[in-house]
Amino acid sequence: MESQTKRDFGSFHSSNVQELQSLSEEDYVPPKIPFVLPTFSNYISDEEKINFGKKFKKEFFLLEEACCFLNHGAFGGVLKPALETVHKWQEYSEKQPLRFYDRELLPLLVHVCRRLAAFVGCNARDLVLINNATFGTNSVLNSFPLSPNDVILSFNITYGAVKKHIQHICMKTGAVNREAVVQFPVSGNDQILQLLDQELSRGDVKLVVIDHIPSNTPIIMPVADMIQACRKVNVKVLVDGAHALGALPLNISSLDPDFYVSNGHKWLCCPKGVAFLYVRRELQGQVRPAVVSHGFGSGFSSEFVWAGLHDYSSMLSLHTVLDFWQTFQPSHIREYMYKTAQDGAQILVKSWKSQLAAPSSMFGSMVLVQLPSCVHSMFPVIDYSAAERVQNMLYHDFNVEVPIKSVQGSLYVRISAHVYNEASDYEKLAKAMLLLSQDKGNKFL
Repeated sequence: MESQTKRDFGSFHSSNVQELQSLSEEDYVPPKIPFVLPTFSNYISDEEKINFGKKFKKEFFLLEEACCFLNHGAFGGVLKPALETVHKWQEYSEKQPLRFYDRELLPLLVHVCRRLAAFVGCNARDLVLINNATFGTNSVLNSFPLSPNDVILSFNITYGAVKKHIQHICMKTGAVNREAVVQFPVSGNDQILQLLDQELSRGDVKLVVIDHIPSNTPIIMPVADMIQACRKVNVKVLVDGAHALGALPLNISSLDPDFYVSNGHKWLCCPKGVAFLYVRRELQGQVRPAVVSHGFGSGFSSEFVWAGLHDYSSMLSLHTVLDFWQTFQPSHIREYMYKTAQDGAQILVKSWKSQLAAPSSMFGSMVLVQLPSCVHSMFPVIDYSAAERVQNMLYHDFNVEVPIKSVQGSLYVRISAHVYNEASDYEKLAKAMLLLSQDKGNKFL
């Protein structure tokens, strides 16, 4: 097979993908990239530590300098060099479309998929590239064998789109949609684990859906312990890790979920249209992609690699994104994000005399901070509408982009921290919130 990877495949069929993914590192020969990719080594000096923050923002991101951007957790923020790589792939593919799509694309996708698998700590045979996490959760839930009265267990903090899909699946199959309620403020991991144990003890749960980092309430869930608790009672687990890739040091093989999905466009800073789905080896035969195409019947990797013609340039730009992370070191990037988020949260807590929604140890690159009482007093009812109004006022009046969340009768701000943020961003938010309550408060009484 090694010799086969070195020759021109002619028309490269999706069935060949399964073979390439199965090769050992010693036998695998990656295809040649048809142009020079960006490099980052010139930004690294042995004498000085990398200075993240505002200068880094200007160098590597397209974000508006005037905007205080504290909402990376929403749609991410692409690396400029990665977007440049996307454009190169788009131009290259159009120079000879048949050569690119029929002869070159699938081996190129295998190559970048193998690199991503190594980055997240799993075998490339068990991971497939997809456009977004929603495609992954749809593929798993649509394929999962359910009978009437089987229970799908999720949580009140489960992502809204996934909640809706679970509801849809239950309406089709007769399965039961059960939602466990996490009460806020959260006291710690034990609260989550005890809640899960209570639900599993009922004996009717077939599938548990867990957000590794819930979007609205970004606590880092004790996923490893939750998976083991489910494994003991033979309950399958789908982990929605949309916010995990880049934000957490993933080792999927060690974590050992049944299904795991994550997005690349959020914390990894990929162009939009990059995500992955992991499926445990023995379950791969039952999972079909949400779009069935030419790879059907040829194996897990083959079935997912081609979901019809679309722009694959974002997936191929993963080379540049992974080069960025490896150059600046994932541990160094995460250390900066976590410290910046924690320091920013403390700035807000001290300024507003408020509190976190959970112990600081449960947060990573996002933190949920309760708004000051003066803002709560602006509204007769604390709900989604109140949160949206505060969020819009911060944007329109102060050019601060940050999400406000209504959680069980309280308003919280979900701050994000990436390598381009620094303390001054959170100081601006702290002052803006107090000014907002003074200037606008009487308007809502």
